[in-house]
Amino acid sequence: MLSGIILFAWFVFLQYKNHNFSFLNRVVDVSPISRESQDDLHALIDMADSVSQTQGQEKTFLILFQNNMEIRPGGGFIGSFGILKVSDGHVTEFTSHDVSNFDGRIPPIVAPPYPMKETLHIDSLKFRDSNYSPDFGENAKQAEYFYHLGDGQEQFDGVIAITTNVLSSFLRMTGPVTVPGYPGEYTADNAVLGLEEQVEKNFSDQGIQRGDRKAIMNPLADEILKRVKDFSLSQKYALFQVILEDLRRKDIQLSFKDETLQQRVERAHWDGKVDSLWRDDYLMAVDANMASWKSDYYVKRSMDYTVDFSSEKPHAKLVMTYNHTATEKTWLVKDYQTYVRFYVPKGSWLTSFSGNATDPQFGEEFGKKYFGALVQVKLGETKTVTIEYDLPQTISLDMYDLKIQKQPGLNDVPVTIHIIQKNGSKEDRGIVLNRDFVWQE
Repeated sequence: MLSGIILFAWFVFLQYKNHNFSFLNRVVDVSPISRESQDDLHALIDMADSVSQTQGQEKTFLILFQNNMEIRPGGGFIGSFGILKVSDGHVTEFTSHDVSNFDGRIPPIVAPPYPMKETLHIDSLKFRDSNYSPDFGENAKQAEYFYHLGDGQEQFDGVIAITTNVLSSFLRMTGPVTVPGYPGEYTADNAVLGLEEQVEKNFSDQGIQRGDRKAIMNPLADEILKRVKDFSLSQKYALFQVILEDLRRKDIQLSFKDETLQQRVERAHWDGKVDSLWRDDYLMAVDANMASWKSDYYVKRSMDYTVDFSSEKPHAKLVMTYNHTATEKTWLVKDYQTYVRFYVPKGSWLTSFSGNATDPQFGEEFGKKYFGALVQVKLGETKTVTIEYDLPQTISLDMYDLKIQKQPGLNDVPVTIHIIQKNGSKEDRGIVLNRDFVWQE
């Protein structure tokens, strides 16, 4: 749906040409920010420099627009995609495409993963559902595969995914925006919901044909771009910091074919990959909306994780709480249904699973084990899902490290962690999961 937003980020990147990048690096060096932020901003500037200096060659990127009001493992439902071409600091071409129209060109030859057939009643996987992995590297490959399966002709230098949260980030910088020919004002607080209502409902009352219902995105992009062009250097620097925060939150995920560029992305952890090399305690909860509607806008989550070392085997208990804050069915929201997968250390053994609507599913990937099941949450209901499992004996209190990776598209998730020592004493910590988290003793 947000087929203009990535242009704003690219505009900021590509406007710093001819020595402006070196100047911006000097600004970062003297800024009163943490060393981590300085390192990340340097990486962002270096990446922008690499992309803007193409020595006359045209670079082509596939942009995935993920609507996280309908959450999917990779960040959100892919409602549209864009093709961006740049050369030496200039956007030479940008086109956006409705993925539903494009999917009509894709032959029905790829079986859908569980439980898409059972819940969404689809017989084959298409582009729109291709981001079913929690690992963006895998999703980027799948997106290219389905693009070419639909006779797409471009060869890509990289794949970039963004969620609707990026729109709110830019509007916090630009302030409220009005779109000529359309009613209302779009702000950081109302834009995501307002645009969803415009393209799904209000367009018909305005005499707009269904095929043109997303046409508002281009003039909206133009209005925001005008604001960005008038930014002072300090405002553009602040916008770099906003983009950096979106990268950390995985609201922007990057995959490049250029090995040097990709290495920079991986070192900064902007690649959206599941950490397959982590061998200590690990947790990642991954939701996939299997009810089609945009209910994730109203569903709030929290996690409570306990690791108990006081018994013979290290034992883990995870309580996942879903609070459906909507109370009545509308054109946007209804009862919620998600297929949730819990990724845990390989060698873990499930002992109980409650709150689920279907029998648990089991699997292994990325050097992890996962337990999955359908969970149903009615309007106005709070549902608790609890899993308990024995951790492998290699997880010990003596050198205990825990990594929790966040799902793209889901932000501000409260997490409480409890570590029970051998003598029964307990250490507690609370965090808000907006980026990957590591607990180290």
